[in-house]
Amino acid sequence: MRLWARTSVAIICAGYLIVAGAQATISNAGPSPYPQAAKDWPGEGVIRVFGWMKQNRESFWKQRERKQGAWVLAGDSLLGNWKTSERDLAPTPTANRAIGGDVSRGLLFRFQEDVLDLHPSGIVVLIGGNDLSAQQKTDQTARNIDRMLQEIRSQSADLPVILCTLPPRDSEKAPIKPSELTNLNASIRELAKKYGNVELLDLYPLFSSADGQPQLQLLAADRLHIGAAGYEVLGRALKAKIESMKAAANG
Repeated sequence: MRLWARTSVAIICAGYLIVAGAQATISNAGPSPYPQAAKDWPGEGVIRVFGWMKQNRESFWKQRERKQGAWVLAGDSLLGNWKTSERDLAPTPTANRAIGGDVSRGLLFRFQEDVLDLHPSGIVVLIGGNDLSAQQKTDQTARNIDRMLQEIRSQSADLPVILCTLPPRDSEKAPIKPSELTNLNASIRELAKKYGNVELLDLYPLFSSADGQPQLQLLAADRLHIGAAGYEVLGRALKAKIESMKAAANG
C-alpha cells in the first residue's frame, strides 16, 4: 500500500512537470478508494468504513488547493464534530480532516492524501477512541499512531505535531475498560517523548475532575463525545499550544 502511494505521488509530480493540463486532470480524480481486502490496508487492527467517510473524503479533496499550508486536525469525531474549529483556532489557518467513526488504521490509510498532501504547517492528532470501542489491543493502536508520526518525519523531520491523549468517557452506548484508556494514553504520552517535533496535549486531566471522573458538563449528552463547553476548553488549550510551537519555530 505504501509503495502504491509513493508511485501515485510520482505520477502526479511527473504530470505537473510535463503539462499543466495533465496535472489538473489527475488532481480532479478524487481520493483513493478504501481497500476491499484487509491485507491491502496499512497498519493493524480493526477496520471501519461507513458511507459518510467517502463523502467526507470527497469534500476534503475539493478543498485541497485552498487548504495548502494549514494546520491540519486529524482524527475521529472528537475533532470532526468540532464545527467551530476554524473560528476557534483563528488566526491560525486550519483544515479539519477528522472523520466520525474513524479508527487509527483508517486514519493511517488516508494520512498521506488527507493530511500530508496539504503540506501542513503543523498537525494535530487525536485518534483511538473508536479503537477502544472495538476492543482493539492498545499496543496495535499505538503502533498505528507511531507509523503516522514516522510518515510525518519522512516528509518533514521538524514539522510541528501536537499529539493528544484521549479525554475520559462514561458511555453506556460504547463502554470500555478504564484500564484500556489508561494504557492507551500512557502509550500516547510515550510516543510524544519519542520524537523531537512532537508535543503532547494531555486532554485527560483537562476533562477530568479531581477524583479522575469525567467532567460531564464538558461532554455531550451521550457521555462519549465532546460537548460545546468541552470544545471551548479544547479550543483554548490547543490554540495556546499551537501559538507556543509557532513562537518556538520562529525564535
